[in-house]
Amino acid sequence: MATPQGLIVDKLSLDMDGLLAYQRNRPPYLMMDAATEVIPGVSARGYKDLPEDTWFFDCHFPGDPNMPGLLQTEALVQVAALTVLTLPGNKGDIVYLTSMSKLQLKRKIVPGDRYEMDTELLSWRRGIGKCRGTGSVGGHVACIAEFGIVMPRILEELSPKSR
Repeated sequence: MATPQGLIVDKLSLDMDGLLAYQRNRPPYLMMDAATEVIPGVSARGYKDLPEDTWFFDCHFPGDPNMPGLLQTEALVQVAALTVLTLPGNKGDIVYLTSMSKLQLKRKIVPGDRYEMDTELLSWRRGIGKCRGTGSVGGHVACIAEFGIVMPRILEELSPKSR
């Protein structure tokens, strides 16, 4: 398969060991359990199972536990980051969120749910990307967002050297 950048790539699936090889976040802040399909430079899908003892349910909110909206979006960003982290030379790099738009939080995500994430890399140039992601539970959309990402290493490599 060829990416929009003209690279020939294979689809990947990543278990926890694979995620830890590509992604810098670590549990409990790693917001996915597996990436079921990654097409480098194109798209990524993954999921996060949310048992009752998940760290944020005790504090958000007592008596009404649910996954915070910002963690829903963070999970989308982490999955989307795999689309660029799996490109040649990027394994294990840092990817930062730079912007978010068109955010819609449509339903609660509660203990026992599986949060499934589907993301797409809309553009990637010179270390700067634009992505779109959708998170769902049981086939029902929970979160939608568009967001920007950046890989600082690439920006640094492309910046003029100081004299």
